[in-house]
Amino acid sequence: MTKTGAAVFAAATILTLAAAPASARDFPYCLQGGEWGYPGNCQFDSYQQCMVTASGTRAYCDINPVVAFSARQQLSEPQDVPPPTRKLRHRRH
Repeated sequence: MTKTGAAVFAAATILTLAAAPASARDFPYCLQGGEWGYPGNCQFDSYQQCMVTASGTRAYCDINPVVAFSARQQLSEPQDVPPPTRKLRHRRH
């Protein structure tokens, strides 16, 4: 392999590894509107980060719908809690 071929191979390897995401997660805030559409650019950890990015544009910030619906679903799912025990009362005759 020539030096040029080795350099191209090394560059391609580095770019491939750099393009892989560190971890998949849903950020809580999305930049929406303007050119972003829906759900928008969802890469913000805080509302303030999103608002700074939206400043001076026609975009606005809102809660990431994926995060909102997953939180809502978790609240509606039954928990693994045993049923309450019922105390038996003896009647006196």
